[in-house]
Amino acid sequence: MELLLKKYAELAIKIGLNLQPGQSLVITSTLENPHFTHLVVEEAYKAGASKVDVEWSDPYLDKLRYVYESDEVLSTIPEYEITKKKALVESKSAMMSIGSPNPSILKEVDPAKIQLVQRATSKALSFYRTYRSNSESQWLGLCIPNSAWASLVYKDDSSEKAMERLWMAIFESCRINEKDDAIALWKEHVDQLLKHREILTQHAFKELRFTNSLGTDLQVGLVSNHQWSGGLEMTPEGIGFTPNLPTEEIFCMPHRLNVNGKVVATKPLNVQGKLVEDFYFIFKDGKVVEYDAKVNKEALTHLLETDEGAIHLGEVALISNDSPISNMNLIFYNTLYDENASCHLALGNCYGSNLKGSSSMTKEQMQEMGANFSMIHCDFMFGNEDMEVVGVKEDGSQLAIFKQGNFII
Repeated sequence: MELLLKKYAELAIKIGLNLQPGQSLVITSTLENPHFTHLVVEEAYKAGASKVDVEWSDPYLDKLRYVYESDEVLSTIPEYEITKKKALVESKSAMMSIGSPNPSILKEVDPAKIQLVQRATSKALSFYRTYRSNSESQWLGLCIPNSAWASLVYKDDSSEKAMERLWMAIFESCRINEKDDAIALWKEHVDQLLKHREILTQHAFKELRFTNSLGTDLQVGLVSNHQWSGGLEMTPEGIGFTPNLPTEEIFCMPHRLNVNGKVVATKPLNVQGKLVEDFYFIFKDGKVVEYDAKVNKEALTHLLETDEGAIHLGEVALISNDSPISNMNLIFYNTLYDENASCHLALGNCYGSNLKGSSSMTKEQMQEMGANFSMIHCDFMFGNEDMEVVGVKEDGSQLAIFKQGNFII
């Protein structure tokens, strides 16, 4: 286990962040496994970090905030939090989030309370969101297990056995094992993702059409002058980094007013602590005009009512059904992992990196091009083993991209 943990920490610093000598790093980390965080900090210093700061987080304390603090306090972001984020942006620090999600910890919390915090945070820290979404410096998100999460994934096992199995699943999803060089495996994997996204960018499709046996029949228009991302992001200084571990996706920017048809989800979605199951959306002219779910439909309602951009798409992502996470045939109940098992869409905010020249555009100019902005970015999965994807070009010609759930180009 110690060897695998060290490989995970090394992968995070060298591939995830590609931390540069002399660069500072800010880590937000769960209290669940401080030892792993210590290993990450050590790897950062070995890579030449000038300074590493760790901000510890505790989801249970967040829950207590929602339960006991007044709406006025929840709606106020302290000035020192804003100042900290501004300093991080100005210093071009790298950022890492080591999460350990408990999917059900907020299920009893009033969704309105959570939305108060989301709105206040989005407004006060919009500059920070832009900094990340435009990849102005390296950032990375990854996860480690906790007993509540592990027991949800492996319901029939003891808590100890479930934790062990979830660790092994995380290592497998990140191409980490005892004998292979994880860094080399990731470089090879990233190269393949780059090839796929280069091909799709060159085709410059105006629209993607998705169909499968579950009832998905969806047309997703893409913004003009788009570029596919995934596997590797680039900072303005030309530093390449991989912002999610694991990752299997390449993704692009839908035109917020040009999405039509029905999409049926293939995996549950955790929305503010509530698991939404067996759900679908129907889009017309880019907006969700109908939706339903067999379990926790009200959570979808709260999500879609977050703001004006929440009913539009901000991302469309392609992932082969034949991939390490998909082949495990597990539901992780965590978006970072489940989204990398399946083609997915995201309601809400777009990624500026998908629009060529976005770094020199205003928000209004990006919106004019079709970009969507929102306080949320909520991925949901809709890919499966018989997904068909066809790209439509400006001249109306078509090209098959996916057959039987996998890339064929």
